[in-house]
Amino acid sequence: MSTLQASAQKQLRQFVEQIERLEEDKKQVASDIRDKYLEAKGVGFDVKALRQIVRLRKKSDTERQEEETVLEVYMHALGMLDDKLTRAESSVEGMIAAE
Repeated sequence: MSTLQASAQKQLRQFVEQIERLEEDKKQVASDIRDKYLEAKGVGFDVKALRQIVRLRKKSDTERQEEETVLEVYMHALGMLDDKLTRAESSVEGMIAAE
């Protein structure tokens, strides 16, 4: 087995140490996020809803609308929605009417 040259060893060590520091930073940030959710819960906010809002805000409007449309179609197919037109069905009807 060959060994690395001294400069390569030094570079490798630096990478490993930087990654270790970043991992520690990541743990601290995760802890800070948990604390913030606990704080929100303490003043009466629903943490589950907050987490969902944070996830949704990471997505574009188009991505959110596509997911909501698929969810509505599936829920309707499973009888989980009223017989009213879902957003997906009304958009399909709107497209048909436009033709």
